[in-house]
Amino acid sequence: MSTIAVVVIVILILLVIAIFSLSLKIVHQSTALVIERLGKFHKVLDTGIHFIVPFFDRPAGPPITLKERVADFPPQPVITKDNVTMQIDTVVYFQVTDPKMYTYGVERPIGAIENLTATTLRNLVGELELDATLTSRDTVNTKMRAILDEATDPWGIKINRVELKNILPPKDIQTAMEKQMRAERERREAILIAEGEKKSNILIAEGEKEAAILRAEAKRLALIKEAEGLSESIKLIIDAKPDKAYLTLKGFEAMQKIADGQSTKLIIPTELAGITGLVASLKESATLKDAENEALAEEKQKKSKK
Repeated sequence: MSTIAVVVIVILILLVIAIFSLSLKIVHQSTALVIERLGKFHKVLDTGIHFIVPFFDRPAGPPITLKERVADFPPQPVITKDNVTMQIDTVVYFQVTDPKMYTYGVERPIGAIENLTATTLRNLVGELELDATLTSRDTVNTKMRAILDEATDPWGIKINRVELKNILPPKDIQTAMEKQMRAERERREAILIAEGEKKSNILIAEGEKEAAILRAEAKRLALIKEAEGLSESIKLIIDAKPDKAYLTLKGFEAMQKIADGQSTKLIIPTELAGITGLVASLKESATLKDAENEALAEEKQKKSKK
């Protein structure tokens, strides 16, 4: 085989490889590829291996992702109903549902969504005052999602969620709001402290009340025990049946205590007076008896001397 034939064969092989590579298209998962034939839409290639006609068919653009995408747009100046200018940035979650409409529906779809989002936000917030804007975030999100989803449907785009990321009022309003929030926190803190002190005082009062009740109960029980002891003592004394000599001795002890006092007049019970007279008679009898004994002793001594 001549050299020329070899060169021709090699060229043909390379040409076949080039045509095959141009006709082979591999579409990855969650993507789609729009194919044009001679400059006109031909078909959409889904996930997998596909073959197209070289030099006649070509992709209309890079593969289109079908995953949910996030577009974070910078803050936009928005004027509220009460003429307060705020900076609001939004986040839009969207997904391509029709690759053909997405390719041919609008130029620069992301830029179109951003402009549409800013316009819709100004319209909605312009109907609200500042306080309502700050407290109606969810309502604004829901309305914006519905409006944007309807507007982007011809573009083959579905809006899943819209979120107002940050709402920034002017500096003076932010300062006033911070002061108001600080005052509200201090008020709540003061209320919590007052409630805590109230509960503490109630607990202390209840503790003192219970302590007083316990002390009174203890005192009552002590008095009962003391009375029971006294009653038992009296009962024992009565059961002992003390004789007259014991009572007389106790009477003299009482007389001695009375005599030791500072009073100049003594009132002696009749019973004790009789006892005193009896004692005096006994003492006199004992004296006479001693005198007689002495006289008898002297007479005995005289007789013994004689």
